[in-house]
Amino acid sequence: MAFLADALARIKPSPTISIANKALELKAAGRDVIGLAAGEPDFDTPDNIKEAAIAAMRRGETKYTAVDGIPELKDAICRKFKRENGLEYTRSQISVGTGGKQVLFNALLATINPGDEVIIPAPYWVSYPDIVLFAGGTPVTVPTRMEDGFKMKPEALERAITPRTKWLIFNSPSNPSGAAYTRDEIKALTDVLVQHPHVWVLTDDMYEHLVYDDFVYTTPAQVEPRLYERTLTLNGVSKAYCMTGWRIGYAGGPVQLINAMRVLQSQSTTNPNSIAQWAAVEALDGPQDFIPKNNAVFKARRDLVVSMLNQANGLTCPKPEGAFYVYPSCHGVIGKKTPSGRVINTDEDFATALLEAEGVAVVHGAAFGLSPNFRISYATKTEDLEEACRRIQRFCGALR
Repeated sequence: MAFLADALARIKPSPTISIANKALELKAAGRDVIGLAAGEPDFDTPDNIKEAAIAAMRRGETKYTAVDGIPELKDAICRKFKRENGLEYTRSQISVGTGGKQVLFNALLATINPGDEVIIPAPYWVSYPDIVLFAGGTPVTVPTRMEDGFKMKPEALERAITPRTKWLIFNSPSNPSGAAYTRDEIKALTDVLVQHPHVWVLTDDMYEHLVYDDFVYTTPAQVEPRLYERTLTLNGVSKAYCMTGWRIGYAGGPVQLINAMRVLQSQSTTNPNSIAQWAAVEALDGPQDFIPKNNAVFKARRDLVVSMLNQANGLTCPKPEGAFYVYPSCHGVIGKKTPSGRVINTDEDFATALLEAEGVAVVHGAAFGLSPNFRISYATKTEDLEEACRRIQRFCGALR
């Protein structure tokens, strides 16, 4: 339509949300559908966090707050960064938004000019390139390889940097691959970045606590203090604290950038939900003992899914170090036909045919910038995962 903004033509609806919605529609129509598209823990928010929200309501904490977070939450975030990441921030260096996505949106819109480039390793979270495009920038995708654990190599980063590079977006553990970078792997990348002082780092640490097999988590500004002044370290309470619907994300970074992000937020949503902010204080400061318990369940689910998918004809599924996703290759089924005669030419064909034939909703790899793969979220009931994997095995076994 002629009156719509040109910027809208540069972006598309989130494919992960679209597929999750499609699965819900089919379920509502009576289809037996197992949805493995949504990146959302199936565990409930811990009771102490809920009680903190109820107490906040009873105290009357239901008014507008400061644009980018109450002082109590900013202080809790500063304590978290120091305790868990060895990073020192003050309140003036903290931004709280309505989920991590808003914080990311604010940072990119506040800094990107037309022609600015943003390096994004692929596979990537679906929103990164679209937000860059909406801001008027140019996403520069750096494909990774399954043989390298879906991790970007320092020489690939070096090749991608130009005089126009504004940001590197770095996500570990990764959505969609679950790949998590070791301290040495991060150091190899930060050694490159130190040589290019015009490149800023936006590190998305949303899955920080979801790591397995004794993996030790680190974040770039912690590994390389020389990057501290040009790093925005983003995190949130959605994944580890099972608070996706509460919509609280946060970041620590240089004061000038945080101030610019506040200006943007003051003209969009203003403050995040006041009650959710108080709940987030309790999440960060309260007991953390439920996290390893949840992780033990996630790890068992990961191992189940990896094992069963590797038994499916034509699929190869590496074992990720973190998050709650696997990113198997479906290279071995490309070119095959379903019993109805449909040819599987792409990973999107695979995902569509799987949903229609077996009622299993997965997200095709093209949505994440690396094909032929697909993403499964194993943040769902173990029995559903088992049944879904049996259906995937049956579907692959019927291809000719």
